[in-house]
Amino acid sequence: MIDKYRKWFIHIAASLAFGLILLDETVVAVALPTIQKEFSMSLVLSHWVMNSYLLVLAGFIAIGGKLGDIFGFRKIFVLGLFIFGASSIAAGFAQNPTWLISAVTVQGLGAAIMFPTSVAIIAYVFPPNQRGLAMGIFGSIGTAFLSIGPLIGGYFTEAISWRWIFWINVPIVTIIIITFLSSWKEPKLEPVHKKFDFKGLVTLVSGITLLVLAIMQGPEWGWDSALIISLFITSAVMIFLFCMTELKVKNPLIELDLFRNGTFNVSNLQILTGQFCKLSVVVFGALYFQKVLHMDPFKAGLALLPAMIPIPFMAVVCGKLTDRYGPRYPSILGLMLGGIAITLIGFLTEFRHYEFILPVLVLYGFSQPFLYTPPRVAVTNSVSDEKQGQASGIVSTAQMIGATMSVAVLSAVLTEFESFMIVFILTGVFALIVTLLGWFYLDPEGKLGKNRET
Repeated sequence: MIDKYRKWFIHIAASLAFGLILLDETVVAVALPTIQKEFSMSLVLSHWVMNSYLLVLAGFIAIGGKLGDIFGFRKIFVLGLFIFGASSIAAGFAQNPTWLISAVTVQGLGAAIMFPTSVAIIAYVFPPNQRGLAMGIFGSIGTAFLSIGPLIGGYFTEAISWRWIFWINVPIVTIIIITFLSSWKEPKLEPVHKKFDFKGLVTLVSGITLLVLAIMQGPEWGWDSALIISLFITSAVMIFLFCMTELKVKNPLIELDLFRNGTFNVSNLQILTGQFCKLSVVVFGALYFQKVLHMDPFKAGLALLPAMIPIPFMAVVCGKLTDRYGPRYPSILGLMLGGIAITLIGFLTEFRHYEFILPVLVLYGFSQPFLYTPPRVAVTNSVSDEKQGQASGIVSTAQMIGATMSVAVLSAVLTEFESFMIVFILTGVFALIVTLLGWFYLDPEGKLGKNRET
């Protein structure tokens, strides 16, 4: 039975891992005030309980995929799970802020290894004509975990202890490892050169980390401050040095030739935009419900659920449409619907009635799978099996930068204009602009390069 359905057992393991990673992006948010009070932390220091996780995740995520290509998916995926689970235990037992932030930082490293590897695993197990459905279900599970984060965080914090928001990861990690190891067979691929590009590693991680740090701290330190400007400049220099390094070395960390494909580039931009939109709805939607409509955290989490209800149903539809018609039209449809829905949410916030926003949240929920599945399929179809890891790492990096940009930029907009309407309208317009780019640059016939026929 396992042989017959092996790829779906592997899919379950990869999807649960992806879900855990996204869950920990939001589950901590509701518990932060309690953690801050218990440890007598300043507001700025408490934010680093979340920021340290996101920062390390964004900085190292491109590396995780490459490691899978070099050392094999089995070793790297299980390593990432072990680091994630062990650091979750440590975070739950934290006795002071330094302990907690250090544990969450290591947790981000584990997530950075797991994330791209989980995408690459699904891309390998499912042939191109089934990847749409597989990626659709994968994305819907991840979105579901992300969305219930505030509910889980609120429940454990109020009913038991905030420490359980970390400990709950451990049994799930155990289930994932058992399921994966009992189902996975390491593929026989073309040998990948074992020499690791350490110069590329240092320059890439430095560049992305400094960029993400600048985006995160911009609203707090001031976008025009000397420190933020210095971070952006240094980041640009490091990324430039990374590109120069990759053009010279024999076995680059990331092959820059991947970026010569217009579909590859725009698909990554679409993933970034999808995550930007998602965080705007989940984070700033919850904030609007609490600050303006005066809901408590648990009710605010419930109020967002209508945006998630259509996802499991639409994931299957989106996957089948992508398999049948290619990634171009489904991804354009998703961005257009998402952009329109979030723009409408912006206008409706001025009426201050949840009943008005409810149907638009459902419309946004219909667009969700289309924001991720088609572009992921486009990227995985555009590279050979031996490059699935690094391609998935690039996609994952784009997604995490989208999340970081959303929280940082929209926080600055909200602080400057004190208007949720402007926050959501800007997000919607951004999505519609990327929709136009998709129309012009995505291959209309879905011919994405080195498609693997299986």
